Amino acid sequence: MPNASDPHLADYAGLRDVELRKSLEAEHGLFIAEGEKVIRRAVAAGYPVRSVLLTRRWADSLADLLDGLGGRVHVVEDQAMEAIAGFPVHRGALAAMDRKPLPTVTEALRGAAPDGPRRILVLEDLVDHGNVGAIFRCAAALGVEAVILSPRCADPLYRRSVKVSMGAVFAIPYARMTNWYDGLAELRGAGFQTLALTPDQTATPIDTVRLADRVALLLGSEGDGLSSRWLHEADEPVCIPMSPAAMNLGVDSLNVVAAAAIACHGLMRTTP
Repeated sequence: MPNASDPHLADYAGLRDVELRKSLEAEHGLFIAEGEKVIRRAVAAGYPVRSVLLTRRWADSLADLLDGLGGRVHVVEDQAMEAIAGFPVHRGALAAMDRKPLPTVTEALRGAAPDGPRRILVLEDLVDHGNVGAIFRCAAALGVEAVILSPRCADPLYRRSVKVSMGAVFAIPYARMTNWYDGLAELRGAGFQTLALTPDQTATPIDTVRLADRVALLLGSEGDGLSSRWLHEADEPVCIPMSPAAMNLGVDSLNVVAAAAIACHGLMRTTP
């Protein structure tokens, strides 16, 4: 029976050790999908399955996906699953998947549609994997067609990002900038209006700004928000208006996920 020392299960080692996982996943070009729904969405998106690790009670529900994987399917007891992964896996199934090559920013901005994506998010230095996953889920629900990451953003395919997004990271094309300093120039060159989301209440309210045909919404890091450079380079700063009562209580902003959801909803409208 497979156990924590089995070399065939090295892909699943130390799933809560962030630095180990970053190194291992980069070296081997893999990521981990957790739970039946997320695994199925990864497979449907074309990610090849390296192996599957699951407890017995999940074998029947995933039987169609497991067929043909042969020795790459490892069925273990609950205790062995916890020992291998390093935590209780309540969804009972993990799959090690091969990554696909990332498109370049140019390719992502061109997109599959004839005119390319019209609404995109640009994330600057968001380092929390859960926040990145949650923003992808908001984006998928609210019509965003692509996401561009600054070089230091967290990995959308890290296990927690994938889990929090419920597989939305597989649904939206994304690319990573190679050059942060001049990163917005390519967006402008592709015809995008760049809107910088800021808590500054003197900025234009997101629900009143006149939207161009192609819009890129810039979101900054969890602590400091957007850098002064990106704020300065954007076409226009925009804000989510806060209620006077909230301001009186010292609540002058939202967390980045809540802000992303509201702002993405604001991008769904069209300007006459």
